Amino acid sequence: MNRGRFAVQDRVSMGRVTGAFGVRGWLKVLSDAEPPEALLEYSPWLLQLGGEWKTYKALEGSVHGKGLIVRLQGVDDRDQAELLRGAEIAVQRAQLEPLEEGEYYWADLIGLRVVTTQGVDLGRVERLMETGANDVLVVRGDRERLIPYLPSDVVTSIDLDAGEMQVDWDPEF
Repeated sequence: MNRGRFAVQDRVSMGRVTGAFGVRGWLKVLSDAEPPEALLEYSPWLLQLGGEWKTYKALEGSVHGKGLIVRLQGVDDRDQAELLRGAEIAVQRAQLEPLEEGEYYWADLIGLRVVTTQGVDLGRVERLMETGANDVLVVRGDRERLIPYLPSDVVTSIDLDAGEMQVDWDPEF
């Protein structure tokens, strides 16, 4: 499974700007790509701040600590970089490589309704998290549930067109 937090039409969220780096307009970025530096392979980036999307060409970047530092075209000083703090970073879905049958980007799973094999509605996938052993679905319904993303074992089917995921899971957990 590949990461990306959510999809809106043809945009797939891939990270966010966490602040400015230095005085020449570089940005600190938290990447949801796997591996994180894979985000640097995409350009242009779409940044959303205040409900508005703008397109930026990613000029250069590198891994820095647990994140990335990136220089975008048109962002030339610290003040301009600080204005982008908190911006969501997305790329066009067409930029992503096609997946094999049965593979999904995280963005495709966010928002799906989760129903048990017995028909009990558990809520919707709010987000996913990486635990090391396996990825975990965070499902929010009458309460929050953490359900391991284990295709065939726990996740029995995914129907993106219907917006539904079926799981073999005890609703009491």
